[in-house]
Amino acid sequence: MHSIPDDPELSTYRFIIVAAKRARQLQNGARSFLPTTSKKPTIAAMEEVRRGLVKYDDIARDGVSELPELA
Repeated sequence: MHSIPDDPELSTYRFIIVAAKRARQLQNGARSFLPTTSKKPTIAAMEEVRRGLVKYDDIARDGVSELPELA
């Protein structure tokens, strides 16, 4: 069974969204970042996200990138 990573920076919701978008890219012909034996793009995508190989931007609902708070 494939598990969701226990990473505080990667919430369950974010993991699912990023993996789903990556799986769609793989279905559309993008190359995998890993040599894989799985024929399912969802499995390959989840593994890529779990290993930190997929880069993504964290965009807030209003479309503005979240900025760190200033001290």
